Amino acid sequence: MKRLFLLSMCVALSLSGSDACTNFIVGKKASKDGSVFISYSADSFGMSGFVAHFPAAKHAAGTMRDVYDWDSGVYLGSIPEAAETYNVVGNINEHQVAIAETTFGGRPELVDTTGIIDYGSLIYIALQRSKTAREAIEVMTTLTNKYGYYSSGESFSIADANEAWILEMIGKGSVEKGTVWVAVRIPDDCISAHANQARIRKIDMKDKENVLYSKDVIKFARKQGYFSGDDKDFDFAAAYCPADFGGLRYCDARVWSFFNMYADLDMSEYVAWASGDTEATPMPLYVKPKEQLSLQDVQKGMRDHYEGTPFDVTQDIGGGIYNMPYRLSPLSYKYEGKEYFNERPISTFQTAFTFVAQLRNYMPNAVGGVMWFGADDSNMVVYTPVYCSTTHIPACYAEENSDQVTFSWKSSFWVFNWVSNMIYPKYSLVIEDMRKVQSELETRFYEQSKEIEKEVLASIEKSPKYAHALLNRFTCEAAETTLAEWKKFGEFIIVKYNDFVVKPEENGRFKRTATGLGATVKRPGYPEQYKKQLVEQTKGKYLVPDVK
Repeated sequence: MKRLFLLSMCVALSLSGSDACTNFIVGKKASKDGSVFISYSADSFGMSGFVAHFPAAKHAAGTMRDVYDWDSGVYLGSIPEAAETYNVVGNINEHQVAIAETTFGGRPELVDTTGIIDYGSLIYIALQRSKTAREAIEVMTTLTNKYGYYSSGESFSIADANEAWILEMIGKGSVEKGTVWVAVRIPDDCISAHANQARIRKIDMKDKENVLYSKDVIKFARKQGYFSGDDKDFDFAAAYCPADFGGLRYCDARVWSFFNMYADLDMSEYVAWASGDTEATPMPLYVKPKEQLSLQDVQKGMRDHYEGTPFDVTQDIGGGIYNMPYRLSPLSYKYEGKEYFNERPISTFQTAFTFVAQLRNYMPNAVGGVMWFGADDSNMVVYTPVYCSTTHIPACYAEENSDQVTFSWKSSFWVFNWVSNMIYPKYSLVIEDMRKVQSELETRFYEQSKEIEKEVLASIEKSPKYAHALLNRFTCEAAETTLAEWKKFGEFIIVKYNDFVVKPEENGRFKRTATGLGATVKRPGYPEQYKKQLVEQTKGKYLVPDVK
């Protein structure tokens, strides 16, 4: 049995938030080019990132599909296979349906250990069987009700080229088989986000077009003692995933940060909620942006570390000498009998892979759907295009090159991790070098994609095989070019910053003396802020005495 670890193992409850994923959603009227966007970071320590592929297929009557839990590999059971399944590459299918997830955990007693379908398998089954986001919601809720849901509470981003939804579901534990769930369509002119905390609260149950829910979503909550008010006051998140400090500070704070970047709203009103105050005013599920977002805006959002906000992690001693915007896990730690915590920003080094799915209703499906993909921390990757019609996975994104405990120069996941782990301890010294190469590559592929798409659109009706071949080739070339360029960049920075000095260079070439030797190195030493912290902590231990 091959375990496909493309899907994130975001299994921790929001209380701990250690394995935690982030999703952004942008409606088609909230984007600059009419795209629907959903983004995702698959965050889990020890996980490797690659692109899975499920080719389109037809299945004989009676064919069964085995289901294995994505987190453990344990066999859960089998279900009848669909007569026809669609091409799926990563988290997008040939019909421009894309799905991402983030685990909110919720009430632990509602995990059904006898269920056959877990959240990870559910995503790929839905992608293989759905032509629209609404169809995916129908597939996901029908299957879990029939076969039982093995996982804890889950929040899904589900989108196609016309609309985007958040679906939140949780099982019924040992009480009965099935799930309670609610799905809300994000208005076309709005943006949304969710990050390991249930986000759907009060719902308009009369709005049948934009709100879907299980018939017993309120009844079951009453039965379990989670809710006792009037139906009009029912709050899904409060009933099935009550907010706690961790769910807000570790999780909803990431939503706050995305909204703070792009929402047409004063987010200072919600700082208390994001800070962990469960009595404060919760954030809205979706908001209008202050201006329409581009692909690059969404990618930038995925790279955020709370810079310039009350949660900024770049300025205190936890970042080390060179202001690393990351903190060691676990999120909380104890010292002298008291518990402390680290901030958990959107970008984190525990990410196995990340993507921004771009879905466009004004193009044929084959070219309209693109999963801009990167293997490693969203802050450190180069997003390259993987078209939804792709049938040949780039070798550097292939499963066989991305083993969790075997380094490979053929693997984007391992090469990007090699580079990022050199950057982390020297962050403020090196980050601008990385940004330059990252920006050059992403800009190149974005501009090339426009040219490739023009050629594909001109040929797809008369010669679909040629058009698909172009998209396959571009997908593979972009990924493999990035791998080669990132290797060169890794070699460059290990020379430039070897032994914590800086070798002078110009236009990517290291300077030399007249005799051909390397030019004199610069020794940057400690930044001023760190000098202050060091002197204060060591209390004069290293003070050079005055000599008279």
